[in-house]
Amino acid sequence: MSGMHARGRVPAHARIPDAPPVPDFPAPAAPAPTYAPDITPSATSPMDKSAKTDRAARSDKNGKGPKVDLATEITASLVVFLVALPLCIGVAVASGVPAELGIISGVIGGLVVGAARGSTLQVSGPAAGLAALVAETVLEYGVAMLGVIVLGSGILQIVLGLVRLGRIFQAISLAVVQGMLAGIGLPLMFSQLYPMSDSKAPGTPIENMAGLPGLIADTFANSQALIAAGLGVVTIVLSFLWKKMPGPVKKVPAALVAVGIGIGVASLPGVDVKTLQVGNLLASVDVPGPTEFAGLADVGIITAILTFTVIASAESLFTAAAVDRMHSGPRTRYNPELIAQGAGNTVAGLLGALPITAVVARSSANVQAGAKTRLSRTLHGLWLLAFALLLPQVLALIPIAVLAGVLVHSGWKLFAPEEFPKMWRQDRGEFAVMTLTTLVIVATALLEGVLFGLAAGIVLAALRMSQTVIKQHLEEDTAKVVMAGNATFLRLPQLIEALEAAAEAGKPRIRLDLTGVTHLDHACRNQVEEFVAQQRGFGLRVELLMPGPAKPVGTASPVADSADEWDRPAGTGLPRRPYASTGAGPTQGPGPTAEWFYLDTRPMPEEYVSR
Repeated sequence: MSGMHARGRVPAHARIPDAPPVPDFPAPAAPAPTYAPDITPSATSPMDKSAKTDRAARSDKNGKGPKVDLATEITASLVVFLVALPLCIGVAVASGVPAELGIISGVIGGLVVGAARGSTLQVSGPAAGLAALVAETVLEYGVAMLGVIVLGSGILQIVLGLVRLGRIFQAISLAVVQGMLAGIGLPLMFSQLYPMSDSKAPGTPIENMAGLPGLIADTFANSQALIAAGLGVVTIVLSFLWKKMPGPVKKVPAALVAVGIGIGVASLPGVDVKTLQVGNLLASVDVPGPTEFAGLADVGIITAILTFTVIASAESLFTAAAVDRMHSGPRTRYNPELIAQGAGNTVAGLLGALPITAVVARSSANVQAGAKTRLSRTLHGLWLLAFALLLPQVLALIPIAVLAGVLVHSGWKLFAPEEFPKMWRQDRGEFAVMTLTTLVIVATALLEGVLFGLAAGIVLAALRMSQTVIKQHLEEDTAKVVMAGNATFLRLPQLIEALEAAAEAGKPRIRLDLTGVTHLDHACRNQVEEFVAQQRGFGLRVELLMPGPAKPVGTASPVADSADEWDRPAGTGLPRRPYASTGAGPTQGPGPTAEWFYLDTRPMPEEYVSR
């Protein structure tokens, strides 16, 4: 083999930048077979059966998409309708707006978002996760401004989808997401305990928590409030236990069963619990006018639009990822789905309704009912519209306590207390981020809590990326500092302490070995170079090895006292250590573009020469 091949060199056109040299072997006699990514496995393949099953679930015999079973789709749409109806009304009540607006948003979630492309099986509508934020916004700006805020959020979602930023919402720490959901669920539970007893919540989450002892005392002192609270408790218990019912009974939504029980109890003689007040659906539509649009000059309104956009988009796309894990059908296309959510919120804003997001409860019900296409979620919006227009008197029979109980259960599912010990066992740093996010949301507001959680997650990631090991030890005439890992400005205190200790050791030679550092940022590099220049100015001999590719400088000859350590022969698989230049004099350092700062080759002080 030629000398060129022995050194591992290849022709320039075949070389990969920054990759280690590879031998120039002869080309293979025949090209390797190429497989198309969509080719069907052979009949002998053990995956053949599963592949056929998966294709059958995803498409019909012509390969044009999921096969439509009209009866199944209609059945699934009715199941979703029964789940969505009490949730739409309950979320509206919890948000401090008329119940009709919740139904309008549910209809839009079905007929507009449901018919759009993006996700196939997830169902959208007013979500409990935004109830607290909407209630706070309505309290501050009024119901009339809600339409402008939702409209602005919808337009912004469409823009984000068009510029293909849908997947950016997946680049958020899971701990922040879980902390956000817990921070939404915990206040929701406490706020709904008051209407569950036919009382009015004091206000902020902290105030609601502090007022619980008084609420309990007032409830037991009032027989009608006690009946209402009993209905709420029954609703919560049914929501947790209904899935354990045998046979087809458990397929009936627990919320619908609770509503039926509540209507029955509320109609009994002597029972006087608060029921839902429902008006005309069409009359509740409130299109924003010039006065409302003039509010866009308010910084608070712009902040609310951004907050709604971020939270609604994140919740929808996180739900899409969760729903995708529930079925084997077509996967969600995130940018079209974000555009679809934006279209829904744009229409909802024009009608003055509640904001729309994807909802896990309705989506999981849709999947479990056997839906395969968008038809079921679109039809559920049609059933909502028909029910609200044709049977509004039935809605007026529903006790508010039952709807509050439904939302207390939803809040508990969002809070998910079992996730906290699970996160503690898996990653205590992420547990801290999750807990802090939850606490800040409860103590302040949703946007502040999410921003704080994102900042905490970034700090945690930066600290973990700055895993630096610094070891110091003294030899007879040398103070050595060896550093490895990622050296960023976050580790500057540790680095400065090590350098100062080496300087204070009183040795005539300092050796700084940073060749094990995988990343050296400007702050650390500048600190090291300033230290070296300072110590050499004091007359000490400083040897500094910096990370980077080893490049010989000038006329190379091995450093006499370190040849076995620094000179590695080619072909050993180890990087070659640098050579010190001696042609320009013993005191000359590297040039301004040198990647390495080589060994200090000045003679040792006379008192150490004999050692």
